[in-house]
Amino acid sequence: MTKITKEPTAFRTISEASEELGVAQHVLRHWEDVFSPVRPMRRAGGRRLYRVQDIELLRGIKRLLHEEGYTTKGVQKILKSDGADHVAAIGRGDVAPSSAGTADANTSELLKELEGLLADVKSARNVISKLV
Repeated sequence: MTKITKEPTAFRTISEASEELGVAQHVLRHWEDVFSPVRPMRRAGGRRLYRVQDIELLRGIKRLLHEEGYTTKGVQKILKSDGADHVAAIGRGDVAPSSAGTADANTSELLKELEGLLADVKSARNVISKLV
């Protein structure tokens, strides 16, 4: 049986999108529930058709989750702060994922600063308890 190759701009069914992205179909359906910008077109009967931009977005989500180690909530934050176009650009390879993680980097720096402040407070509390 000869495999028919589609134009790069052609719509993809869920099975074709699944194969192209290397994830199971149920994962794509789950991502629709979890990531609000993932909205493939629907034909009569509910059949999903993925546009090029849908595939790029999904590729970006997959890269952030599977290669960069982001959590679902982390990817949701990136989608909210930087937008779906930014994540799609990650999927195309136009933007480095590390630049998308500035919020996570800032959070990490703040956490370190807070841990230092907590240590200072504990130290001050020990000094005060000895004086009383």
